[in-house]
Amino acid sequence: MHTGDWPSTAEEALAVQEALRGRVELTDDLPELPPTVTGLDVAYDEDDGIAAAVVTLETAGLTVVEERTHRAKAVFPYEPGLFAFRELPPLLAALSDLEREPDVLVCDGHGLAHPRRFGLACHLGVLTGRPAFGVGKTRFVGTHEPLGPARGASVPLVDAGEEVGAVLRTRDGVKPVYVSAGHRIGLAHACRLTLALTPRYRLPETTRRADRLSRAALR
Repeated sequence: MHTGDWPSTAEEALAVQEALRGRVELTDDLPELPPTVTGLDVAYDEDDGIAAAVVTLETAGLTVVEERTHRAKAVFPYEPGLFAFRELPPLLAALSDLEREPDVLVCDGHGLAHPRRFGLACHLGVLTGRPAFGVGKTRFVGTHEPLGPARGASVPLVDAGEEVGAVLRTRDGVKPVYVSAGHRIGLAHACRLTLALTPRYRLPETTRRADRLSRAALR
């Protein structure tokens, strides 16, 4: 889908989500620790400008392999549940500038943990064909049982009787993150990768570095 064909109304966007969500694959043929991980994030300015950032790290040492940014104007209104239609055009542009094909995409957002089971990680995975999952800072849908206080504790995130993700503690005694599969990766694998990407902080290094890069690109 090219930006020129991009939906401009909520009704059009909902139709696209409905059409694409059947293409989500939850098979998982990724190595336990893929060679690299690519984080994605966006920042906004006061004039509805967006700076998208993608940062590829070596999974083992979390050192930067390459990074790219892309600035653009938002082409879709602010609508809860449809954020992907604001963020995907610049994110896809930044991804297209990478020299190395990403092994797995880590989104600052959600995958299946979405009202229509098609959050940003699902959408990005389907459009690129790459494995993708989401690590959200806050809960968007669902409920869960109490979570233990230790790093690595997790409980299912359940919405309408369906397990759509996991609530995962990445630091002892610190509020959890919300992990959900997006495309071509299983939930358990996504949780293990999230823990590998959080050796010191609550949020994955992919998200932290992409966040800093996107904010810098706005200045």
